[in-house]
Amino acid sequence: MTLDVTDLRKTYPTGDEALTGIDLSIDGSETTAMIGPSGAGKSTFIRCVNRLTEPTAGSIELDGTDLTALGDDGLREARRDIGMIFQEYNLVERLTVMENVLTGRLGYVSGWQAFRRSFPPADIERAYEILERVGLGDMENKRVDELSGGQRQRVGIARAVIQQPTILLVDEPTSSLDPETSNTVMRLLTEIAAEQDIPVLINIHEVDLATDYADRIVGLHDGEIVFDGPPADLQDGALDRVYRGGDPPESDAPRPADATADGASQGDAASDGVRVPADGVVSANGGTPDRSASGGP
Repeated sequence: MTLDVTDLRKTYPTGDEALTGIDLSIDGSETTAMIGPSGAGKSTFIRCVNRLTEPTAGSIELDGTDLTALGDDGLREARRDIGMIFQEYNLVERLTVMENVLTGRLGYVSGWQAFRRSFPPADIERAYEILERVGLGDMENKRVDELSGGQRQRVGIARAVIQQPTILLVDEPTSSLDPETSNTVMRLLTEIAAEQDIPVLINIHEVDLATDYADRIVGLHDGEIVFDGPPADLQDGALDRVYRGGDPPESDAPRPADATADGASQGDAASDGVRVPADGVVSANGGTPDRSASGGP
C-alpha cells in the first residue's frame, strides 16, 4: 500500500489556510507520527486524506487511486481500505462493544443486513479474535457507555482493524488518556501495524510518545512540513522549528521522495541520535471538541 499526497491545500471560507501545499508519501508497515502546535494542520491533514474534510486543491492517491476525484459511490468503496480511529472515539454508546466493533464491517454487507445488524459468522468470529487481541476479550456484551476512556479507545482500534484496511489513520489517540494507558494504546497501534503489514499515520501532540513509538516523525508548522525524518533526528533545533517556526537548515529539511525508511536519502549516512526534551508536550490541535472524558486503563 502506498499513500501519495501531492500539493495538498486547505483554505477555509474564512480565508484561513490550514494546509499550504503538503507533499507526503507513506508506505510499508511504517508508523508515522505527525506532530506540531495547535492549529498546525495535523487533524485537517488526516481528515482530508479520507475526505471527512474536503481539500481545496492537490491530490491524494491510495494505491494509484486519486481519492479527491471520486464521487460518493467510489469514495464509499475506497473508505473500506482506510481505517479511522477518532480522538473522541466516535462510538455508539448505547450499543455493546461487539456491536460497535462490527460496525467496521458495514461497508461489506447489504443495507438490510446493516439495518438489522446482521453479520456473517466469519465476521463475528473475527471480531472475537480482535477483541481478545486488544485486551477486551471478556467485554463483548458490555455497553460502551460503561467503559473507561482507554477501553473505548481500544474498541475504536478493534473497529478499525476489522475493516481489514490498507492504512490506519489515527487522530489524537491519547489526548484524554492517562500516561500508562497512552503507552498501552501506542504500543498496540505499532504492533498492529507490524502484524497487519499496514502503515499507521498518527496525529499526536505528545512528543515523547511520538519519539518512543514511531518509525518516522513529520512535523507541521502553519500548514507546512518543516521536519521529516526518524525520531533520532528530532534535535532541539528541529523541535524549535516545529513549534516556533523558522526555516530548516539544509541538513534537516524534509526528506526527498527517494529517501529510505530511516529518513536519509539513499547513499547518505544515518544521523547520530540526539537528546529530545522530556517536556516536549503541547496542547492538542485547535478546533477539536472539548475533552471531557477521563482516560482509565
